[in-house]
Amino acid sequence: MNATPCITCFGELLLRFNTQKGLRFVQSKALNIHVAGAEANVAVLLARLGLDSRMVSRVPDNDLAEMAIGELRKYGVNTSGIAKGGERLGTYYVENGNHLRPTQVIYDRSGSAYAQLKTGMIDWEKQLADTTLFHWSGIAAALSGGAAGVCNEAIELACKKGITISADFNYRRKLWNYGLEAKEVMPDLLRYCQVAVADLDSIAIYFGIDTKEGLTYRDRFEHCFSVLKDKMPLLHTFAMSFRVVEGLNHVYFAGLAHEGQFYYSTIHTLPFVTDQIGTGDAFTAGLLYGISSGFSPKKMIEWAAACGVMKQSIHGGLGADQ
Repeated sequence: MNATPCITCFGELLLRFNTQKGLRFVQSKALNIHVAGAEANVAVLLARLGLDSRMVSRVPDNDLAEMAIGELRKYGVNTSGIAKGGERLGTYYVENGNHLRPTQVIYDRSGSAYAQLKTGMIDWEKQLADTTLFHWSGIAAALSGGAAGVCNEAIELACKKGITISADFNYRRKLWNYGLEAKEVMPDLLRYCQVAVADLDSIAIYFGIDTKEGLTYRDRFEHCFSVLKDKMPLLHTFAMSFRVVEGLNHVYFAGLAHEGQFYYSTIHTLPFVTDQIGTGDAFTAGLLYGISSGFSPKKMIEWAAACGVMKQSIHGGLGADQ
């Protein structure tokens, strides 16, 4: 990468409504509001770490959208690539879980300004003009066929321009509702990527790559990469984080495959977790920061894992106080 990296992130900017004080949805009389979005989370942390970070999206022309844009600007993200149009901002609702019950998420994103994107709506020549790395995720392609088409526009142009392309596999079953399955869309989009973050489930869904549950996470990670590199021929940097619950503790660590070698982070034991949502985005941002800063592979994965750990101590998805 050149001396002044510029990272452009593409995806939906939305609002997250969270129940208060661990209450269930049926108990809540008020909700906390957070600005959210997987790619926006990445953009914010990259900006906080001092990089030139851009967000490209589409939002309605109303005050809720201005609030969301203002939150990104507050943390130093360049929002000039956020287009205006459509009538509503996507939202989702979260009831945080604990050791006894899982977190519950309800999406309300159908028909959002972002989901109504069509090819040709974004001037990618302009948005990618000085970009050194383009980042997107599976969520960006999951909302609609139009959004997936716009992803493809950006990816093809970035590839043509020699821009490094990064993707977080980020599979969300509830979002794929427009007539195509994720396995029909994602492999073609991912074939251009040089950098990727994934989990075992999304790899199995997109590419049919299964690993035996009896194997260690290291063995499963290395097996996935050995098969995945044949399906993603440009892939040279691949990372995955792991979380294991041991009693009341969460154990968190990560693996990296970089230019044919494997590296692993320190194993972190977390006695408590404030908020897990956005952990993967913080991990991804840490990885991209390491790549952009020229870190050694070992330092890269330690940095990414540390960002994931720190996010779990912070409420909200943006993780901007790291």
